[in-house]
Amino acid sequence: MPTITDPRRFLEALFTSAVAAADPEKVIAANLPARPKGRTVVVGAGKGAAQMAAAFERHWDGPLSGVIVTRYGYAAPCETIEVLEASHPLPDENGLLASKRLLAEVGGLTADDLVVALVCGGGSALLPSPPPGLTLEDEIAVNRALLASGAPISAMNAVRKHVSMIKGGRLAAAAYPAKVVSLIVSDIPGDDPALVASGPTLADASTREDALTLIERYSLNLPAKVMAWINSPESAAPSPDDPRFARNEVRLIASASVSLEAAAAEARAAGIDAIILSDAIEGEARDVGGVHAAIAREVVGRGRPFTKPVVVLSGGETTVTIRGKGKGGRNSEFLLALALGIDGAKGVSALAADTDGIDGSEDNAGAFADDTTIARLAAQRLDAATFLQKNDSWSAFDALGDLFKPGPTGTNVNDFRAILVQ
Repeated sequence: MPTITDPRRFLEALFTSAVAAADPEKVIAANLPARPKGRTVVVGAGKGAAQMAAAFERHWDGPLSGVIVTRYGYAAPCETIEVLEASHPLPDENGLLASKRLLAEVGGLTADDLVVALVCGGGSALLPSPPPGLTLEDEIAVNRALLASGAPISAMNAVRKHVSMIKGGRLAAAAYPAKVVSLIVSDIPGDDPALVASGPTLADASTREDALTLIERYSLNLPAKVMAWINSPESAAPSPDDPRFARNEVRLIASASVSLEAAAAEARAAGIDAIILSDAIEGEARDVGGVHAAIAREVVGRGRPFTKPVVVLSGGETTVTIRGKGKGGRNSEFLLALALGIDGAKGVSALAADTDGIDGSEDNAGAFADDTTIARLAAQRLDAATFLQKNDSWSAFDALGDLFKPGPTGTNVNDFRAILVQ
């Protein structure tokens, strides 16, 4: 029976394999569209958009121009495509300017031209474009309310696209009559490409009535001007059957499913069985952490539903309902709840991290935990449950030196969770 003597190194290798499976260099090369008769214009948004643009330049055989926007610190050098940077997770003035640049870039094109849209997670915040009568501050207020609500990403994007002049397919509509080919790296549970970055080049079927229902369901306190806009017919986004989209194509080039399979293969090569629970887990991060902890304890104590040694993998996008004023993202909150659940369960180690390299607004992708995490906090007279109550998971793992900081990865296929039971 194999034994992993360095669990953290093993878990980090699984994360690295998952990220490599979504490497823009590989997935872009395999999904190049046919060259057009006219111009090729590249636009894009997301935390991995600059790396996607650089890969596209290296593999494209022909002239091109374009503009993409990514998060501050996530830029990559491009020769022809201009790379802009803006704020995430809350929009800023540079994001507003970037949206205007992207819309201008696709204006005035012909049916012989091609627009290649490079879209990945994070694009919603990077592309603020408030409707007439609303301001950037109004769009920031919408994002702040959504981030604190605990709403799943699909619900967030259904609301966002109705408070925007670029999301919900509007960027593609602005490019008409040019053909738009969207290359999508999905960070959405279920991999609906129209929901990634709130679908700037893809329409989805959600209506403004759906948005209003979600606003009520999650008790969102939005500015009166925003509510007036969503209640007006003008806020309706293009529908999927809009004739302006008839020639367009969409290609899902990377996803959590493919990345989890890569991590599973890495584990099996080391002699450890790998189980993928799901690539689309949603819900409160702390609740999901508790469920994963219960599974790990069952394996430890009863050898079911899986036989050890085993690594249990999962993906998706959990949410955090803000209750306190601490630091930390959904992955570290998941992991702190997991640590409470596996306290003393011998032989359990875990890593939870965002595949883009940033969990929330700090500089870590996530953290490591094991069956000694809670005891090690207690030895410093720190109480894990109090940290969790305050949404302060970052501080808990920072105190232990257990934060995971790989830096920006250049891609984004959502959360990665791996629990090793030996």
